[in-house]
Amino acid sequence: MSAEPRINDRIRVPEVRLVGPSGEQVGIVPLAKALELAQEYDLDLVEVAANARPPVCKLMDYGKFKYESAMKAREARKNQAHTVIKEMKLRPKIDPHDYDTKKGHVVRFLKQGDKVKITIMFRGREQSRPELGFRLLQRLAEDVQDLGFIESNPKQDGRNMIMVLGPHKKKTEAMAEAREAQAARKAERQGPAPEQDVEEPAEA
Repeated sequence: MSAEPRINDRIRVPEVRLVGPSGEQVGIVPLAKALELAQEYDLDLVEVAANARPPVCKLMDYGKFKYESAMKAREARKNQAHTVIKEMKLRPKIDPHDYDTKKGHVVRFLKQGDKVKITIMFRGREQSRPELGFRLLQRLAEDVQDLGFIESNPKQDGRNMIMVLGPHKKKTEAMAEAREAQAARKAERQGPAPEQDVEEPAEA
């Protein structure tokens, strides 16, 4: 956890290496002089490298700096790719329509750059036919092989059989493509800009 830098009167050293508001090097000056300059510029004296000898301080608007830093951190978090594992449950004797619906969800998840955990649930006598679940998982993996790959092979876990599919596309790429598609759709809805009539000059 990073502690906040010391500013103004909280800086307790005899002299500092001072950096001006535009990043220019002022040089080593007594602390009193640095604080005086901060007042003249109506700025804060902020310790940016406490471990240097002498410490490096910069003249800046600390409130504005903190706000901009927070906004940058927020933006970075927004663009950060969180790997999500989605889950899809199937029965060994799933009917074709149900299978197509579930496969559609898996396709969507993989396109979004998410991993998908596929669980086959066995009930009663189905438990003695694990090959049904295995074949179903293999079929699903083949049906979506353009979008994903088997990251974790099918394995029996009690009454269930589990397989994990990983996306070929990274989450960040999927997010960028989704944003581009959204922008394209928005532009389409707005339509082309109306053409302006240009008057022909009258002949003499």
